[in-house]
Amino acid sequence: MSEPDFYFTIEKTAVAEYKDRGSTFLAYAYPIQTTDEFKVLLRQLKEEHPKANHHCFAYRLGNDKNLFRVSDDGEPSGSAGRPILGQIDSKQLTQIAVVVVRYFGGTLLGVPGLIHAYKTATALVLQIVPIQQKPIEVGHILEFEYNRMNDVMMVLKQYQCRLEDQVQQLFCRVKVAIPRSRLQEVLFKLKDLHDVLIQKID
Repeated sequence: MSEPDFYFTIEKTAVAEYKDRGSTFLAYAYPIQTTDEFKVLLRQLKEEHPKANHHCFAYRLGNDKNLFRVSDDGEPSGSAGRPILGQIDSKQLTQIAVVVVRYFGGTLLGVPGLIHAYKTATALVLQIVPIQQKPIEVGHILEFEYNRMNDVMMVLKQYQCRLEDQVQQLFCRVKVAIPRSRLQEVLFKLKDLHDVLIQKID
């Protein structure tokens, strides 16, 4: 099976509310790049909602979607984090976290009721937030003499490569993210310039 060239994610934060038998479920969706970024967001949310009974969440990271985590935060096992992740996965999203903050309303919902509530709250927030398709990129370091700068930049611009870092002196060093779907074409063009050193970032 060939690897995908794109992934789907969200661009901005969104919040949605769902109520069931007195309990309020506030679902927050965040675009995230790292687990550290998520920890900061979760901490801020707990400070915003100190009286909430639960802060349940799920996140998925990485182009291959291999990195994920779920938390029921005191709810019965499997009744919160997994249903949240299920909604993220049903839309094939990555680089995303959803936290559902619950204020208990006095009536126990039971495990099926909780699964339904966390699933519904997550589905609601994912309906209102715009979903974006982004290219999967492969990092490379390019090194070349300054007089090659225009040629190299023309290739990078033509194939919508993203410049992450550059050092310009007599000898230039550029860190670039190349869309995987155009990788072979870009490398072919750069090699065609002869004196450009290309190194893949692992």
